[in-house]
Amino acid sequence: MIKTSRDGDQDTKMGPGGETHQIVGGERPMLTTNQGVPIADDQNSLRADRRGPTLLEDFVLREKITHFDHERIPERVVHARGFGVRGRFRPHQSWAHLTCADFLSDPEVETPVFVRFSTVVGSRGSMDTARDVRGFATKFYTREGVFDLVGNNIPVFFVQDAMKFPDLIHAAKPEQDRGFPQAQSAHDTFWDFAAQNPEVTHMLLWVMSDRAIPRSFRMMEGFGVHTFRLVDRKGDWKLVKFHWKPRLGTYSLVWDEALKLGGADPDYHRRDLWNAIARGEPAEFDLGVQVFDPPTAEGFGFDVLDATKLVPEELVPVTILGTMTLDENVSEFFAETEQVAFCPAHLVPGIDFSEDPLLQGRLFSYLDTQLSRLGGSNFHQIPVNRPRCPVHNLQRGGFMQMAIHRGRSAHEPSALDSSGPREAPDRGFSNVPVSAEGFKVRWRPESFAEHYGQARMFWISQTEIEQRHIVDAFVFELSKVETLTVQARMLGHLALVDRELSQRVAEGLGMAGVATVVDPPVVPPATVEPSPALSLYRRAVPSIAGRVIGVLATDGIDAAILRGVEDAARAGGARMELVAPRIAGVRASTGVPLKVHHIVAGGPSLLFDAVVLAPTAAGVGALASQPAAVEWVRNAFVHLKAIGYTEAAQGLLAAAGIDRAAGHPGLVPLEVDGVEAFIDAASQHRIWSREPSPSKP
Repeated sequence: MIKTSRDGDQDTKMGPGGETHQIVGGERPMLTTNQGVPIADDQNSLRADRRGPTLLEDFVLREKITHFDHERIPERVVHARGFGVRGRFRPHQSWAHLTCADFLSDPEVETPVFVRFSTVVGSRGSMDTARDVRGFATKFYTREGVFDLVGNNIPVFFVQDAMKFPDLIHAAKPEQDRGFPQAQSAHDTFWDFAAQNPEVTHMLLWVMSDRAIPRSFRMMEGFGVHTFRLVDRKGDWKLVKFHWKPRLGTYSLVWDEALKLGGADPDYHRRDLWNAIARGEPAEFDLGVQVFDPPTAEGFGFDVLDATKLVPEELVPVTILGTMTLDENVSEFFAETEQVAFCPAHLVPGIDFSEDPLLQGRLFSYLDTQLSRLGGSNFHQIPVNRPRCPVHNLQRGGFMQMAIHRGRSAHEPSALDSSGPREAPDRGFSNVPVSAEGFKVRWRPESFAEHYGQARMFWISQTEIEQRHIVDAFVFELSKVETLTVQARMLGHLALVDRELSQRVAEGLGMAGVATVVDPPVVPPATVEPSPALSLYRRAVPSIAGRVIGVLATDGIDAAILRGVEDAARAGGARMELVAPRIAGVRASTGVPLKVHHIVAGGPSLLFDAVVLAPTAAGVGALASQPAAVEWVRNAFVHLKAIGYTEAAQGLLAAAGIDRAAGHPGLVPLEVDGVEAFIDAASQHRIWSREPSPSKP
């Protein structure tokens, strides 16, 4: 690293060997490769024409990404904190008219899958509930080889070109001089990167939304992010975007709840998925695609090769291809979850890449990373990575070679081994013959130059509740930034998205009128309409399926009410867990002993989707004197959860500062309104009308 210092009217620079050189006229040092070659363009990869494929000869890109890939060993540089499960995928019908991919051609064939969910920025030891993008990577073990769909729970990405990916992650990771903060974007280097790169703006709106704090991996959408091609037997092809749609619906935590869960149960998401599968409740996702041809794409008004853009579902509906069922926990975390190796370059016949420059860089980066993490070129022989179909080639040797090959020759073609593997022109993978011509350039097309239109589309598509949460997230994150110019510039970017958004964030920061006027974009923001599909809560379906209801109990709990809650939860696909002052158990009013799942201090209401307060009159006094029990009730109320309560529990509500007579929505007296009313309230996911709503500026 080159350091500069001021010495009178001249700067000096210190090289890596400690040597000092003068910088004439205060000139900043040139950016160079590791070989000292000056870099003319560090923003764009080299491609064949402006929208063409990235070229292998781009030594600047390869050096930059290679160094980035090898910076942390053996932990993944990104997506280090992950959780893997096994399952299977089955198409609903034959999709041979769209693709010759075997696993999509026969509804009678089940394809084994391995899925790894993850956070992006944090280390392996960080918490599950951090505000972050979630990885959603799926390995299909098809009869024609491995297909890896390596996506996220957000359909767009921060940057357009792989050249900028190392910069993005360096900015988001703990700051270089101090090693913190961990698993957070709320610090100067990340927001400095965002302020200097307007292409990040659309993704920021998603990450500041509740999408970045999902309730569960089971209740989270997934996206392939990039544009791909599906190719049929005749070689005809269509462009597609991949989607995963959770059968349980898409839901999130609230921010205060996510923060507290990080302390109460940093393994919240992985524990939720593990326990659900262990109980025989698989996680189910429908795989869908948006299908369109090039002429249609040209009429969208944005470039489908730009990973910072999405195709609105109102423009191209999602066609559901089949269903994935995740129903098997791993046997050994390290051998499977840690050693699984995904790569966007792992394709099967019938699926092909697009020229998306971010995707093109990932094709190199993932493979390069696995070589470091997993010891060499034979990582595909690790059981979790091993194809479920025959593998025949002439690759030999290398670190960790496990196969014992036979035969004299390892070259092709060979007259010495008539039984050796040969090419299969009729069945083998072949790329779509797309024309690529033009000058070799480091240049982004003008169709990549508009950065604010879809960010505005996302903003105006949200409900008032969701917009409020986005504003609060921006205020929280930017309040942690120490550099005023970074905050002011971000407010300037937000003003180009929506002036009211920028004003509300500025008001929250106490920085009204401070926004830096950002240079007008090269391409004016596109005129957009709302896309209701982008809202989590606008399309939420009332349900308690997959939820957990916590019951705060003491000895003598009313057996009839407890049975009613348990039966109603089971009927709706939810489950009930008891929380009590002691783990040894409590007895119902009938004298029957009951299993206790949590003690009050160890099972906070954070862990439940709705709660029931059912202590006896004798037990209320003891609970009301315990800070953990009072906080248990208060958190349930603050986090907008449905609260069912018995007459005896009124004293506990009062101890928590909750006035039952105030008519708070979502507070259900069980003896009066019944268990059905409580379940109905719980099915709303949150009682949003109870959330404070500050006035707009």
